Amino acid sequence: MSNWDDLTTELDGWDEAGMIAEFWWRDDDAVEPTPALDQLLDLRKSLDVPLAIAAIPATATKALGEVLAGEGSIAVLQHGYAHRNHGATGAKQAELGNDRELWDIAREIADGRGCMGEVFGDGNWLNVMVPPWNRIDDSVTALLPGLGFHGLTHWNARVSEECAPGLRNVNTHIDIIDWTGTRAYAGDTAVLGAAIAHLSAKRTGQADAGEATGLLTHHLAHESGCWGFIETFVKKTAAHPAVSWRSAADLFPEPA
Repeated sequence: MSNWDDLTTELDGWDEAGMIAEFWWRDDDAVEPTPALDQLLDLRKSLDVPLAIAAIPATATKALGEVLAGEGSIAVLQHGYAHRNHGATGAKQAELGNDRELWDIAREIADGRGCMGEVFGDGNWLNVMVPPWNRIDDSVTALLPGLGFHGLTHWNARVSEECAPGLRNVNTHIDIIDWTGTRAYAGDTAVLGAAIAHLSAKRTGQADAGEATGLLTHHLAHESGCWGFIETFVKKTAAHPAVSWRSAADLFPEPA
């Protein structure tokens, strides 16, 4: 069973090896200003770490753009198009899977880029795709550079730094919600276990040490356990000498 002492022990291992464990934070499903979004933004300010917010283009409101425009250390990413499932009955949910013609998917992604520009303004969001449900077919991934994207982020340790020519990949690895069970905080054992597993794999050469370990949150689904974990996790890690919290802009730099 993983606990907070185990996390400290793992980070101490990084320190002893002269290595820096990089983290980043991505929160999904933003559409409009809500009390939960306010809580997220207030928490980010108090923790003083960067945050990437994945916004759903088709339903994102201009009010969301206005709220986020006034926030420092916030990066906005494109979260698919409408977060609508197109998977077959009984299959895992996916918007960017292989269940439709690529032309239709490409058109939606392009329409989504237009929505992002209208809501957030040109240059105020990153050309990084966040597939709904963290699922994207390889054929769709291959389309992204041609549609203007230079970054992709989904789930699990990446296989390589680029998942298509010119498309940088930095994923998330720590999901704090038990989606298939309680739909509340998944508990220290599961969540800290995921964090330690990715950190350990990077430190020992079993995973790409250059990939920042990603904390994945969903502000609209949080209860007290989720909020409490985020605060404790970020405070404990940020205070460790072997840790650096990175911004999405740093992880997904604009091509030269």
